[in-house]
Amino acid sequence: MKMKLSLFFIILFAFTTFQTQAQETEIPHLDNPMSMAYLQKNLRKSSPRLVFDKPILKDLKKNMKSDPVLQNMYAVIQESAETIYEQPLLERIMEGRRLLSVSREMLYRINMLGFVYLMEKDPEVLARINEEVIAVCNFSDWNPSHFLDVAEMALAVSFALDWTAGDLPQSTQELAKKALIEKALLPSWPEYGENPWWAYGTNNWNQVCNGGMIAASIAIAEDEPELASKTISRALDGLPHSLVEYGPDGVYPEGSTYWAYGTSFSVTTAAMLESAFGSDFGHWEFPAFKESAIFRTLANAPSGWYYNFADCGDKRSAAGDITLAWFASKSGNPQFFEKERFLLPAEETGKLFRLAGAAMAWISQYEEKGGEGVPTAWKGEGSNPVVFFTGGENDPRGYYFGGKGGRGMVNHGNMDAGSFIFELDGVRWSIDPGNQSYNELEQTGFDLWGRCQSCERWTLLTKNNYGHSTLTVNDSLHRTEGQSELLSFKEGEKPEAIFDLSKTLEGQVKSASRKFIKDSPASITIEDEITLSESTKLITWQMMTTAEVEITDGGAILRQDGKTLYLENISHPELVVSVVSLDPAPLELDRQIKGLKRIEIRIPAWTIEGDQTKIKVRLVGE
Repeated sequence: MKMKLSLFFIILFAFTTFQTQAQETEIPHLDNPMSMAYLQKNLRKSSPRLVFDKPILKDLKKNMKSDPVLQNMYAVIQESAETIYEQPLLERIMEGRRLLSVSREMLYRINMLGFVYLMEKDPEVLARINEEVIAVCNFSDWNPSHFLDVAEMALAVSFALDWTAGDLPQSTQELAKKALIEKALLPSWPEYGENPWWAYGTNNWNQVCNGGMIAASIAIAEDEPELASKTISRALDGLPHSLVEYGPDGVYPEGSTYWAYGTSFSVTTAAMLESAFGSDFGHWEFPAFKESAIFRTLANAPSGWYYNFADCGDKRSAAGDITLAWFASKSGNPQFFEKERFLLPAEETGKLFRLAGAAMAWISQYEEKGGEGVPTAWKGEGSNPVVFFTGGENDPRGYYFGGKGGRGMVNHGNMDAGSFIFELDGVRWSIDPGNQSYNELEQTGFDLWGRCQSCERWTLLTKNNYGHSTLTVNDSLHRTEGQSELLSFKEGEKPEAIFDLSKTLEGQVKSASRKFIKDSPASITIEDEITLSESTKLITWQMMTTAEVEITDGGAILRQDGKTLYLENISHPELVVSVVSLDPAPLELDRQIKGLKRIEIRIPAWTIEGDQTKIKVRLVGE
């Protein structure tokens, strides 16, 4: 009951916050001419019309004769489709409070089988699609209490109907449309089911759920035009509340893997609207949306890790980024088209992303037109501001730095304002502890989603400031509502960025700022300026690492994978660096990371003359 009540208040908070923000801030809009009359006049009459249409398919088949990327991707999709025949049909098996893994597997299966059917019209493939659709449409429901599950299932069933273009048995088509109406569209309206707080929310739920409902609406439009048109209209009104989160520069506040999740549904939605109505209604031109491709590209480190802030995964797959490919198809910029990865054989790509079949539409539309390269110093402001410094595409040392501001109250946010990651020579020296399984935590009754100052979320090392490379004062938590803004940013050979940590450390110090400086091709300097208050007792500079650490006079030596990094305690060489082992982590529920440790420089307030101090630490490669 505790967990259910917590979830209710989170949803209530999100919905109330939206209403307040909507009243206070005018946001950009998507075009929304949708009405029943508009739908009936402008909706493409023939299928396919979800992502694919007849002209797109014709060009795709033509291009596949000579395009090695399309040829290889299709070979991987074909091989993936073959493996599905060996799997049992899906069952309504919940994982905790979620049916999401089942919905996602259905979306994957339809993308693989459905695309093969689009290309070949193979009766054996059609028969398996038929079996898959019947199985999930006979579920008692698609778990509307966790509406992501409904949205992904609805998208899968809509694709199955559309990409088979009337070839499924009439009974299956009727069953599928009935399921889309009764298990997806009607429960998306408050008078029939759950409160659709996500319809105007600010996070990825908005993108995924509205996208799924648009697909379902198009699939049943001829049968229920009023329901379809009002649902699409609501989505076009609601989607900007999530798209505005990319502003002003393209940073996705929930991190790179959530960029992939939310944005993959946004680009699929844009593609569906274009194929069905001839317009994306403003997605491509929405402020900062196209710029987010730069953020995603820069979030991929040379090591193969992400800059994994927020509830982000650690590493990317070997496969090409199909969502970035949509931006490549729109812009012609080769920086967003990962050709080498798209050419990898099936045994090296791993399991394809579940929207890879749909992505073949825009991959086939890509034509290189040039464009700006990826900058080596970039800043993105917004609710979770970040900066990147890199050594560029051909840097032999693989220099990579990411630093951030923000606050814990951001969607999927952590107490990580002021934190940073640093890579050099193929080693991630300063790490972010990343994410951990939601379901495993929730099954214990753990309140993962509350974000108040005393909420249980902040007891986890992955979520609190004790597990991040930042400042901690008085061994206390950061202020979860204390936003750290980017104060300044300078490009050039020695880029700099300054974050204001005053609100993050409110009540603990009078003011605080952190400057990051790339002062050479193999180093990063961190400068902290702090004004103490009467409450300030202890200031701790900290850095998370999995390297071996040797304490030396004036700093430390870090060693990992045969490489060496020096930590120079420039401002306080008289203070001995300390190392706190976090393997095992403090709590049984914490993520356990082999070799994890926290390097600390602890500065008692009584040792500081006056009320101001400066901490300067330099990390430099051998």
